[in-house]
Amino acid sequence: MAGVTERMLALLATLQSGHTFTGPELATRLGVSARTLRRDITRLRSYGYPVHTQPGPGGYYRLATGAALPPLTFDDDEAVATLLALAALAARTPTTDQTGPAGRPGAVRDAATRAYGTLDQLLPARLRPRLVALRASLEASAFAMPPVSAEHLARLGEAIAAQEVVTFGYTDAGRARTERRVEPYRQVHHLGQWYLLAWDAGREDWRTFRVDRMTDLRRTHRPYTPRELPATSALAYLREGLQRDRHPATLVIEAPAEAVLEVFAFDDVTVEPLGPDRTRLTVAVDSWHRLLLGLAFLDADFSVTTAPELAEPFGVFGARLLAAAGSGTSAAAP
Repeated sequence: MAGVTERMLALLATLQSGHTFTGPELATRLGVSARTLRRDITRLRSYGYPVHTQPGPGGYYRLATGAALPPLTFDDDEAVATLLALAALAARTPTTDQTGPAGRPGAVRDAATRAYGTLDQLLPARLRPRLVALRASLEASAFAMPPVSAEHLARLGEAIAAQEVVTFGYTDAGRARTERRVEPYRQVHHLGQWYLLAWDAGREDWRTFRVDRMTDLRRTHRPYTPRELPATSALAYLREGLQRDRHPATLVIEAPAEAVLEVFAFDDVTVEPLGPDRTRLTVAVDSWHRLLLGLAFLDADFSVTTAPELAEPFGVFGARLLAAAGSGTSAAAP
């Protein structure tokens, strides 16, 4: 019976991905025969899960969307991952930045906190003790970020899917407020922030907006024809914009990639291992001081392979360090 239960959970988890699968594909994924698969599909339907079947050539199995389904069913790893994700979201605390809707009801953090406390009610009884124990064992450090509305993220997602124009009030970094009318393209989560990439009808150009700085977000129910994005992806366009006023640099550091990534975790970086204790770091920084601080923490030899403009400030600072070390030695001498 345990084997049947595990097999049913695996089948349900696969179908809940939203994809369509042929019979042979499902049977191969689950490691069962075609006959066993058909029997398991029948059993799923008897539990109330609407599995649609298309027979014949090109046939498939698919779990119906938009139907009233029984309570959520996770396997063990999915349940643990869900709880950990909710814990991380719930740990985010609002900042004092007043450019966004601070304290507004419906923030993602608040929604995550509620879901975090009630997840066990949606799970099979066999998983509840494990999740209760995991939840009791967790503490997450508060990570100050501007609050983002769960309703805004959901509404933007619907507008993007429907290719529908939206309007909103926007407060920029200089605290100037404007009214925007845009064609939303993608939402991007990057370095702790939520962004919207959209075509701004008023500026007739692509723009990125911080979702936490939006107010009065409205769907217009007016469709638009998608435009060609001038980048390989929304994330690539966002990163290019964020780095526009920064200086790119590539360094080779005599330290493991894991150590380099840990030090530069909150910078937009690319880390490439060149060996067990050698790493190529590509980073765009607004000041050489920020780069130097990270290198000091690593306490490892390095060389700068690009950005020759760093040579002068590094040299000046290095001379200051040598002078300070020399003065300290002479003062300590008898």
